[in-house]
Amino acid sequence: MTLKKHSWEISENPEHPAGMAMLYATGMSDKKMKQPFVGIASCGYESNPCNMHLNDFAGLIKASSQEQDLTGLVFNTIGISDGTTMGTLGMRYSLVSREIIADSIESFIIGHSFDGCIAVAGCDKNMPGALMGMIRTNRPSILLYGGTIASGHYKGEKLNIVSAFEAFGKRVNGDISDEDYDGVIRNACPGKGACGGMYTANTMSSAIEAMGMSLPYSSSYPANSPEKLRECQEVNKYMRILLEKDIKPSDIISKKSIENAVTVAIALGGSTNAVMHIIAIARTAGVDFNLEDFKAINAKTPMIGDFKPSGKYMMEDLHEQGGLPAFMKYMLQNGFLHGDCLTVTGKTLAENLENVEAIIPSMVNVIHPLETPIKATGHLCILSGNLAPEGAVAKITGKEGSSFTGPAHVFDSEQDANDAIRDHKIEKGEVIVIRNIGPKGGPGMPEMLKPTSMIIGAGLGSDVALITDGRFSGGTHGFVVGHVTPEAFCGGPIGLVRNGDVITIDADNLKLSVAITDEELAERKKTWKPKEISDLQGTLKKYNKLVATASEGCVTDKF
Repeated sequence: MTLKKHSWEISENPEHPAGMAMLYATGMSDKKMKQPFVGIASCGYESNPCNMHLNDFAGLIKASSQEQDLTGLVFNTIGISDGTTMGTLGMRYSLVSREIIADSIESFIIGHSFDGCIAVAGCDKNMPGALMGMIRTNRPSILLYGGTIASGHYKGEKLNIVSAFEAFGKRVNGDISDEDYDGVIRNACPGKGACGGMYTANTMSSAIEAMGMSLPYSSSYPANSPEKLRECQEVNKYMRILLEKDIKPSDIISKKSIENAVTVAIALGGSTNAVMHIIAIARTAGVDFNLEDFKAINAKTPMIGDFKPSGKYMMEDLHEQGGLPAFMKYMLQNGFLHGDCLTVTGKTLAENLENVEAIIPSMVNVIHPLETPIKATGHLCILSGNLAPEGAVAKITGKEGSSFTGPAHVFDSEQDANDAIRDHKIEKGEVIVIRNIGPKGGPGMPEMLKPTSMIIGAGLGSDVALITDGRFSGGTHGFVVGHVTPEAFCGGPIGLVRNGDVITIDADNLKLSVAITDEELAERKKTWKPKEISDLQGTLKKYNKLVATASEGCVTDKF
């Protein structure tokens, strides 16, 4: 069987001489012309630590492709740094970048008749975007994660990106000096790698490794480790296997492999963004998986990862204790994972883990025992009720309590809420409502770490709750609910809430409700008008028209 299933058309087809002429013009040798073409999709760019090294990794992968008689060719897609854009207008483009990445990988691989794809991804939207693009091409594909960042240090304290956000809240509250504020900012991120806690980047890299689309250990190797460099040099060996066996994403991604991904994300205490991204991945793969499936897995999966933002540890700590495979071996031994799922090694999950030593859990370690979990059921609670008829997602680790009731304090933008927190206008016991920032209303469903970090930094973490039709960063902790659907822009009940309305968040019964009658909601709807966003152009205008709801994964190809 030829391994040049697609690239023969541009490199060996005598009826297409222009394609061959173009390739020869690049300096390509006859040997490389005859080898399978593998596109190396880099999300690399220079202005954030998560992605600044990815082009170097792509170069290593290209150089090592010849060892497997493959022709690796680098191309680039984009990324938007959540840490950089958080709290700015630029954050509206963050989730949108997931679709742009998927579109560009699909377009390039199929457009240039390549036989396979290795995507090198760093910041959190990179991973689901790259995977969705590879699913669409359905050609042998592997995702290589750029790796996690090392901890920062300042005055004996371990730091990460969330430390910088929370320092602002401390500054507003007068609890940190200007010198120490500057010291935290300068030392929070010591170099290359994605945000180090169980935020969205490490959550999604872990989920995708559990799904079988990354090599073992890819999610837990630090960005600056020799193991990560070795992974870049060895990934083509597995690409060769996939090409020889014609193993495609459609052979790997199934309901069972997605269940593995969700189980791992929940057990580790991962980001709420995993809900939206995994549903989007499932929809792209044609797998029937929705909020109800998430709810079912959450109900039976204990949270045992003691990771930041709500816990103590970083991904580098899991690496030191055997990495994600050691954790997955422990979960597999205890019946939480499907071991018969195929992976990009050409072997099953159980075969990959056969010679791996299971992690030894401990109450004072990064992974707690299943018998004494941090939370007996999962922390990614899928809520519904008269305030979220189509669902909402809460991140309840148990440290916040399990219910919260209080009067609404309503804001129609994140900036207004941030100003109120900064100016000490938030009262204890309130439920902060930030609306009109959903997928269509944002547009782009901007992620918010700034208000939640300001709340924590101001010492209000246990005294207020926050709900939104937007999203929260994986670095968020506290009593927060996001992805409220339908969103305010589409006439959802969150758009009808007024100051003083009593809101209840009940994680035990999975309810999100406001204490007003259906009749009153209907009366308010009569005078409701959608947010005015007529100034949109280009990317955001298209996104506003095409994007599906958060409960449907915010995909843009639903229609």
